[in-house]
Amino acid sequence: MTASQSQAPQGARAFLFLQGPISPFFTRIGDALAQRGHAVHSVHLSIGDWMLWRRAGGVSYRGRLAEWEAFIAGFMDRHRITDLVLLGEQRDYHKQAIALASERGIAVTVTDFGYLRPDWITFERDGMSACSHVPRDPQVIRRLAEGLAEADCSRRYQDSFWTMAFWDIGYHLANYFLWWLYPHYRSHKMANPVLIYLGTGLRLLLAPWNQRRAERALQKLTAGNKPVFVFPLQMAYDFQLRAYSPFKDQDEAIDKVLTSFAAHAPRDSRLLVKVHPLDPGMRSWGGLVRRIARRLGIAQRVAYIDGGNLDRIIKTAVGMVTINSTSGLRAIYLGCPVITLGDAIFDIEGLTFQQGLDRFWSECAPPDRALRAAFVNLLAATIQLRGVYYNEPGLQAAVKAAAHRLHHRAVNEILPPNSPGR
Repeated sequence: MTASQSQAPQGARAFLFLQGPISPFFTRIGDALAQRGHAVHSVHLSIGDWMLWRRAGGVSYRGRLAEWEAFIAGFMDRHRITDLVLLGEQRDYHKQAIALASERGIAVTVTDFGYLRPDWITFERDGMSACSHVPRDPQVIRRLAEGLAEADCSRRYQDSFWTMAFWDIGYHLANYFLWWLYPHYRSHKMANPVLIYLGTGLRLLLAPWNQRRAERALQKLTAGNKPVFVFPLQMAYDFQLRAYSPFKDQDEAIDKVLTSFAAHAPRDSRLLVKVHPLDPGMRSWGGLVRRIARRLGIAQRVAYIDGGNLDRIIKTAVGMVTINSTSGLRAIYLGCPVITLGDAIFDIEGLTFQQGLDRFWSECAPPDRALRAAFVNLLAATIQLRGVYYNEPGLQAAVKAAAHRLHHRAVNEILPPNSPGR
């Protein structure tokens, strides 16, 4: 990560887009790059990919995963690809493409929802989490952040849950029912999309009732000013859990956290387990939490909720345990002590507790304020774009920033505060 003057690139390049957010984000970046004189290509792995790519330059791949490496290597060579852009680096198709791109000196840019929330997008060179180039050394972070403007983390853009849901449902149901158009495609999703949407729909119907239950549970848990720790669950099939944690599944993580809490947390403390707001409800996480708590003899000290405002919960908590959720970074930003159990870009001495889970319950301390500011400012200046995937004007802002960074070879670079890439 170095300061960039955003100098014009030398000559036109050839961009290849693989699977991206289920939104017009990649198509519109492609339009912006084509207007700047670059060649723009896309490979569709499914009918959903074909539906999303609303411009020329798209090619469908209907072969098997075993044949993908030879196909994409030939495609890169034939079209003289200089840049590869995709969503996430852990999908099987993407991992092979990234490895081939690395061998050929092709620049790789990965995007996903932002580390900062709620209206930021991650746009990072090579990969995220364990693959990230964000430094973990506090002194390096402080040095790189010197002179950077303070990040404005107040909400600027409003995303649309319903637009996201509409596009997501259309994409996955098209892939499910029209599978024969791409018969050999193997999705990274681990669950039947029809069941996911049925479960999600039921959760939405029950949301008002769950919200009221969550509020009652929070009031009961915080009565008497007992110290409360919070453990926000993650999406069970998220690559953050599958690829960047030591756990085979979330069940194992829940068992570890509750077992440690039972053995080492102060006796007057309480633990709040909060389900992910987008969890499809296919697993009874509450049932699992209650069974483990009863087995450990801490049923009266553990609460499970489906709902509640996370910021408000964080502000009343004495500490947060997370595998590697971005809610951990949000807690750090709000000054709450945090420990991570998996690989996270914010798992840095001075920001998170480094002495193990068993000691965290009694020894946790708030993050270093100066280091926290330096880290957030560095993220905002380098690998975070201000904007959203699903709603205007935030979508257009994100497209403009992404196209600027790609065109100027400035992904991961520190740009001036008023640069279009910021």
